[in-house]
Amino acid sequence: MIFAGQGRARFLGAVDGFETAVRAQDPDGAERAFQEMHQSLGEAGAQEIAEAAPRLAALLADVPPGPRGIVAVVVGACVERGADPGPCAPYVFVELAEALAEVGEFCERWQETGGGDFPDPEDGEAHAALFDRVGPEAALAWLSLPQWEMACVAMLNHPGVRTALDGSLRARLVRAVGVVEEASGHQFKCLKYGLLVLDDEPLVVLHRPTGTGYRMRMSGIGDNFQLHTLLADALVGGGHVPGRAPSAQEVAVCRDAPGQVHTTGSFNLMTPGGEWVWNEGTPADIPVVDGVRLLVLDPPAYERSWPSGRFFPGMTGDLVLERVLDAAETRYWLGGCVPAT
Repeated sequence: MIFAGQGRARFLGAVDGFETAVRAQDPDGAERAFQEMHQSLGEAGAQEIAEAAPRLAALLADVPPGPRGIVAVVVGACVERGADPGPCAPYVFVELAEALAEVGEFCERWQETGGGDFPDPEDGEAHAALFDRVGPEAALAWLSLPQWEMACVAMLNHPGVRTALDGSLRARLVRAVGVVEEASGHQFKCLKYGLLVLDDEPLVVLHRPTGTGYRMRMSGIGDNFQLHTLLADALVGGGHVPGRAPSAQEVAVCRDAPGQVHTTGSFNLMTPGGEWVWNEGTPADIPVVDGVRLLVLDPPAYERSWPSGRFFPGMTGDLVLERVLDAAETRYWLGGCVPAT
């Protein structure tokens, strides 16, 4: 108990020292305090973690670009250990936007200086040449993107953070990530999918073979593999349509249970325009029609199997069947749909 108490005091003391050094623009002091903070983080208790996270998040704008992403990762680690993400997330997302703007500059300079394959941001061997080629700020932004991805996913695992995130900022971040991916050829899938997660989102589902329709509501679903399993549970498992119902364990790992379980698909997910909604995509791919996302289910074209589970293991998913549509409503929705192309 004495050792644990000393560890907790050591961690907050290191946070104090880091905060003081950053405010004083003392890089050597900040480096020493950060190393102490990193080493003592594992010994810190819940109260110390809760106190440190918002202080470190508020400090991000004052931390130099090099270590800024690493400090954001520490904030994310504190959130994963129980700190309240609400006060932390706004600082993290603002700095992410700044980092993405710098990465856009990096992509332009990379092409202007000869182009070629973009470097792996997690490969430390070519960092010196990278700094010489595009400049330190642009290089540091590129190299820090995996760190910002980790920190942001830690925040986005929490529904309160997702619903509080300003819609225009969210859209701007998604566009910026898309631009970086297109320019560089590198995928930052966790970051993009996390920003695309929908909460309390209405969904109309039409089962074309039986001519039936369903009003649903989804939250915290990271990809369409997860959605597919939850749809099969609600509709096949609920006795509304024929087909293969997933097991209780297959469903549990798509909601909040740990791990993955092998599953087999029950439908083809389609847009009202007859195009496939790929399992590899997200529920945000489902088009909005008359103010609500509209999904059509066809029989599977062939048998598909995958490990059932959650794209974001720290994120709880949910799909609720609110009501069965009556025949007139279903005809209305199906009337605007075309067969699969």
